[in-house]
Amino acid sequence: MIRKAKENDIPRILELLSQVNDVHAEGRPDFFKKGQRKYEEAELKNILNDDVTPVFVCEEDGDVKGYAFCVIQDLSKCSNLHPDKSLYIDDICVDEKYRRHGVGKKLYDYVIQYAKDKNCFNVTLNVWDKNPEARMFYEKMGMKVQKVCMEVVL
Repeated sequence: MIRKAKENDIPRILELLSQVNDVHAEGRPDFFKKGQRKYEEAELKNILNDDVTPVFVCEEDGDVKGYAFCVIQDLSKCSNLHPDKSLYIDDICVDEKYRRHGVGKKLYDYVIQYAKDKNCFNVTLNVWDKNPEARMFYEKMGMKVQKVCMEVVL
């Protein structure tokens, strides 16, 4: 079952945030700090209570197996763009013990339908180059490269 996250999901979301951070830290130890996470409890409460930043969880058998953090982006003030709204997937994480069991697909499909229901023009996300499994997953879901972010490490 996919549903909007609630405050009582925060402890489990914090665990999953640590897992996804560690995946990123393995690929980019120069950028991500191992053993950390993107948000803390107080930040999560604010995110969960904001309609612009919906968070969805996949709960099965009483366990939150994954989440999707989203951001509804208002593009109406950009005079050079046609679309009014876009949904940005800030983060999708599936617990490492539930990967390759369809949880990610369920979350992704739910987010796509949610974006359609909200009349969004598109759904976007960023995927780290050092996370080829995630990129393959998104490509399998039908996503295509929109733009490329490049860097030079100083």
